[in-house]
Parts: sequence; C-alpha cells; structure tokens
Amino acid sequence: MLHLPLRNMNYTLLGKKLGMTQLYDGTVQVPVTVIQAGPCPVLQVKTVETDGYNAIQIGYETKKEKRASKAEQNHAKKNGAATPRAIREVRCDGIPEYNSGDVLDVTKFEEGQKIDIIGITKGRGFQGVMKRFNVKGGPASHGSMFHRRIGSIGLCQWPGHVFKNQKMPGRMGGRQRTVQNLKVVKIDAEKNLILVKGGIPGANGDTILVRSAIKGK
Repeated sequence: MLHLPLRNMNYTLLGKKLGMTQLYDGTVQVPVTVIQAGPCPVLQVKTVETDGYNAIQIGYETKKEKRASKAEQNHAKKNGAATPRAIREVRCDGIPEYNSGDVLDVTKFEEGQKIDIIGITKGRGFQGVMKRFNVKGGPASHGSMFHRRIGSIGLCQWPGHVFKNQKMPGRMGGRQRTVQNLKVVKIDAEKNLILVKGGIPGANGDTILVRSAIKGK
C-alpha cells in the first residue's frame, strides 16, 4: 500500500497501472505506460480548525461491503460514496478548495504536462549482490569456485568490523518509489486513461498515485 501523505495540494489522483504499449509521433516510436486514473470521490475535507492541518481524503474504485468494516462503510456513506478499495490523504498548504462528495478526474491534466508517479516497486524476494547491486562477481570459468558470491566485505585486524551500508545480499524491491517529471503523451477522458512516456514502478494492476509535478515546469 502507499504510505506517506503528500505535503502540497498539487492535483492528485489515485489510479491503476494497466501496462505498457507504444505510440508514434510521426515516425518516432514513443514507449508509454497506460494508467487508469480516477474518478476519485472526496471522502473527507480536513482543516486546521477541526483537525489541526489542511488535507483532503480521496478514494478509488470500490469493494464489496462484506469485505469492509462498519467504520469504512459509514465513512463512505456519510459522503454519498460507495466503499472505496483504496484511500489516500493529500495534504494542502492552504484551505482545501474541494468539498466532500466532489469527484476528481483526469480532465484537469493536459497533454504535454509533467506529472509525478508514486508506486510500489515489484518485490523480487531475497537476491544476491549481482542482481541487487550489479556487482561484477568472480570469474565464470571452471574451477574458480567464486562465481556469484559477494567477495570481501572488509578488512581483518583494522577496523575489525563490517562498515555500515556495505552492499550485501538481502530483500530486493517492494519499496515505495517516486518517478518525477514524466510527460503526459495522451489523455482519454471518457475512459479515464492517462498515457505517460516511459515506465513507472509496480506491476500491472498495482495501485499508484498520480500528481502534477512538484519540480517540473
């Protein structure tokens, strides 16, 4: 799941990665990722007076009531929405300009605009250093007995311990990552689709967050 609340109210939507394809700009082939973004109902508006900070809470898709707690069901019904599958809180610098029950969609994004994508990378499980950190490894020839192992991880008598942040085998992937300043190639408002240039974190079907770029111009 996506964790950290966003600190500014750039236009933000929850969505789902559908996969990758290609478009042609004249004779130039452009690789694109297809994202289904929104519609996202506003479930709650938080202000400094009532909650101590400004934020809005948005939902995405729906799930069966039997899979939702009573608190989730009542929270959604209070705002006239179905129980959402995913909920995300977006912090605002000032007073939110949206009200509970408003629906956010892709129409506020434009082709050519820069956006940021936040998602969870594919989990790769426990991996060695050659795959995890692109370590060269040892000779591939017969008899070396040192092919894909890590090799030396430090000195002997001094300092007598392994330095912090030494690259070693371990769990790979499954981390939240942000890809910044991706170009919007095409928008299909009827199908709630955004096509962005390049790849994004996560597997097909994963929930992602789309926002207007913070650093992009």
